[in-house]
Amino acid sequence: MNSVESFFKELWQQISTPTEPLSMQVAVIVGAVVLALVVFRPTWKVLRNVITIVHEGAHALAALLVGRKLGAITLHSDTSGLTVTRGKPRGFGMILTAFAGYVGPGLLGLLSAWIVSLGYTLAWVWAFVLVLILMLFKIRNLFGAWSLVATGAVLGGAAWFSPDDVRVYLAYALTWLFLLGAPRPVFELTAMRRRQRTGTSDADMLAKISWLPAPVWLFIFAVVTLACLAGGALLLVG
Repeated sequence: MNSVESFFKELWQQISTPTEPLSMQVAVIVGAVVLALVVFRPTWKVLRNVITIVHEGAHALAALLVGRKLGAITLHSDTSGLTVTRGKPRGFGMILTAFAGYVGPGLLGLLSAWIVSLGYTLAWVWAFVLVLILMLFKIRNLFGAWSLVATGAVLGGAAWFSPDDVRVYLAYALTWLFLLGAPRPVFELTAMRRRQRTGTSDADMLAKISWLPAPVWLFIFAVVTLACLAGGALLLVG
């Protein structure tokens, strides 16, 4: 058996073999560590790039699901991003595309928590690495490409070379990151709009193309992300 066949055989074994879930106490400890990293500003500046990747990926996926044409994705060093799509400037498709960004990390975290609770921890990690690879085809700036490659390399390397128990911790930590990291950008945007109206945020865009004002959209973002956090936490520690 050559090295390529051996690689894919080992990869398939990782993906298809369920692992023993963490105990409730250990899952809570992992979540507490991730929460500290999300709350601590220096580490959040790094981790927020991962949340931005999912944010823009959610815009892109929603656009494709409603039949819009996906143009390009850019990720910036200040943790902002932009996804360009083509289609009708108004209507359900545009609303769903604009709505998906802020709720995307929370929904992905909820999906991840369900997969991890079934024991398929490495299937989830490798699926996310595959998403990063697919996003590379639409990235149009150097920092964005570097962010995707670096994130994929760290996750893929840890999933491949780490011992089995460390891999399980990795899957739980990544899931907690999406669940706990999803609400913070919503609160940051809310605070920023209280200081000054930006006019360029997803909430402002939704206000322009729908009958709901931006504060209502921000409230919906908060409700969805917090609901995902509650549901995902129950799955992880249940």
